Amino acid sequence: MHLPIARRLLLAAAATAFALPALAEAPIVIKFSHVVAPDTPKGKGAERFKQLVEERSKGRIKVEVYPNSQLYKDKEELEALQLGSVQMLAPSLSKFGPLGVKEFEVFDLPFLFRDTAAFNSLTQGKLGHELFARLEPKGIKGLAYWDNGFSVMSANRPLHHVADFKGLKMRIQSSKVLDAQMRALGAIPQVMAFSELYQALQSGVVDGTENVASNVWTQKLYEVQKDITVSYHNHLAYAVIINKKFYDGLPADLRAIVDSSVKDATTYADAIAATENAQALEKVKASGKTNVYTPTAAEINEWKKALMVVHKEMAGRVGAATIQEAYKEAGFVAPK
Repeated sequence: MHLPIARRLLLAAAATAFALPALAEAPIVIKFSHVVAPDTPKGKGAERFKQLVEERSKGRIKVEVYPNSQLYKDKEELEALQLGSVQMLAPSLSKFGPLGVKEFEVFDLPFLFRDTAAFNSLTQGKLGHELFARLEPKGIKGLAYWDNGFSVMSANRPLHHVADFKGLKMRIQSSKVLDAQMRALGAIPQVMAFSELYQALQSGVVDGTENVASNVWTQKLYEVQKDITVSYHNHLAYAVIINKKFYDGLPADLRAIVDSSVKDATTYADAIAATENAQALEKVKASGKTNVYTPTAAEINEWKKALMVVHKEMAGRVGAATIQEAYKEAGFVAPK
């Protein structure tokens, strides 16, 4: 017995509607791993990226953010990205030296940047683009630089003069420039994963460290450091990077959404960095657990003179041409 045409059409429509959810494509997943707390400028930037991508792609992309080294520690995350175990990272720029792109260590030169504008001038200029291009043969696509402001020094004794550093074991990231910096100050550099730092300071494995105030606060480093000097001797920044094969394999419209979302998340993260660091420093002061000292102009100049040797020593590693281009773009002026 034949069903009426209207009845057949109704049943076909119902069957099609029932099948649609089964035919819907699963979202493309981006695992975004980083090593700091969610309530830092980097952590908030990652969350803003997630929000923007998921909204703009209408669910076609899902972003899973893993903060606080939940997936990988400092030394492991770049390899994980290259292998495709995660799709995105935002490592500090020092991480690319051990990967073989030593020119990135130019960002670690002490007192290179007088202010945030100088940093932006370099990252948005010729050198910033050239450095990202050097990552591509490693299977890495650079998407943006995220600013996180200037670093302070901490220890369990006052750090006012260069002589105060003598013999201190100071935790650093894996960077030959930072190694040379601590040695120039008379300290003993110790490379260590960020996730291990609190316990190492607490137990005395290391005596002190350098970092931005927002990380000092969110990781509670002030609980295990008696003195902080607001030296602003170095600048901390991150590169938002993505596995190149994964990025190139995205449909063009989704690639454009990733790009625009990174751009807007960068604007957001950069805007909050200075404010969050200033607020974190005030919170550290208010805790009463750490003495916070602002050095005089004469003391800072003493540090600058001692650390200029690092710029000369690192020319062979980072590249004299790279350093000169950085000087030009950042408007660097050597201390007199």
